[in-house]
Amino acid sequence: MRASRIGLTFSYVLLVILSIVSLYPALWIIISAFRPGGAIYSPTFLPDHWTTSHFTELFTDKSFMFGRWYMNTLKIAVFSTIFGTLLVTLVAYSLSRFRFKGRKKVLSLLLILQMFPNLMALTSVFLLLNQFNLLDTHLALIIIYSCGAPVLGMFVVKGYFDTLPLSLEESARIDGASHITVFMKIMLPLSKPILVNSAIGLFTGSWVDFIMARLVLRARENWTVAVGLWELATNFKTANFTMFAAGCLLVALPITLLFIFLQRYIVEGLTAGANKG
Repeated sequence: MRASRIGLTFSYVLLVILSIVSLYPALWIIISAFRPGGAIYSPTFLPDHWTTSHFTELFTDKSFMFGRWYMNTLKIAVFSTIFGTLLVTLVAYSLSRFRFKGRKKVLSLLLILQMFPNLMALTSVFLLLNQFNLLDTHLALIIIYSCGAPVLGMFVVKGYFDTLPLSLEESARIDGASHITVFMKIMLPLSKPILVNSAIGLFTGSWVDFIMARLVLRARENWTVAVGLWELATNFKTANFTMFAAGCLLVALPITLLFIFLQRYIVEGLTAGANKG
C-alpha cells in the first residue's frame, strides 16, 4: 500500500514537472507579447507594466504587411482544409468499402509514400510548379496541401470507416438507397469525429507551414504569416522579438478557437455513432 502511494506521488510529481517544462515557453511568449520594448529577455517573468502596442504595430506598420499575410494564410488554410478533407474522405471510403482491381497496390503505394519525408519532394514540386507557371501563387499551396492530405491521413480515416458496421449499409440498400445516399446520409454523420480531426490537422498544417510557403511564394505581398514572422525574427536590423511574440500569439489564436468550436461536433459525432451502432 505504501509502495503504491509512493509510486503514485512520484507519477504526479513527474507530470507536474513535465507540464511546467512544456507550458513555460508558451507562457513566456504570451507574456512577452504584452511586454514593452523590443527585447524578449527580461530579468523578471512578469513585466512592470503591460502594453498592447505590439498588436497595433503589427497591423499599422507600413513596412510590415501582417494583415495581408494573415488573410493570405487564412485563405490558403481554409481552401486546403475543405479540398483536402474531401479528398481524404473519398479516397478512404473508396478503399474501405469497395473492392476493385489494383486496390492493394494503391494501399501499398500510399504506405510507401508515407515512409519518405516531405522534404524529398521539394525539388520535384518546385519543377512541376515552374512548368505550370504556378510559382508565387496561393493556388499552388492549396493544390500541394490538398493533394498531400490523402497520403498523410488516409489510413487513419480508412481505419475508422472499417470499424463502421456493414449492416447499416446493407439495410439502407435493401430500402433502395444508392451508394451516394449511403455515403451522405449514413457514413458521413457517423464519421464526423474522424473527419473533424482530419480537418483540424489539415488546417493546422497549412496554417503554420513555413518550408513549402517559403519555397513557392516570392513576392512580399503574397507571403503567408509564417514567412513574414520569419523575416521579422531574422532581420537583425529591425528585429523586434516582442512584436514577433505578438504575431505568434495571433497565429495560435485561430487554431485554438477552431479546436474549441469543433469540440462540440466531435462529441455529437461520437454520440451519433453510438446510437447508430
